[in-house]
Amino acid sequence: MYDLHDLVEMKKPHPCGTNRWEIIRMGMDIKIKCTGCGRLVMLSRKEFERRMKKVLSK
Repeated sequence: MYDLHDLVEMKKPHPCGTNRWEIIRMGMDIKIKCTGCGRLVMLSRKEFERRMKKVLSK
């Protein structure tokens, strides 16, 4: 599973070219931050689980 501050890989890369995201906030929605450009994105938990490929590091 995944937890707060884990690095995850999403199925599609971000337009900046990076595919690594850090989980910033968890709850009903999940907020992730791009490790390349710092962009913040909020996804519903269901949408996040559908788009996540794997957990890279805890």
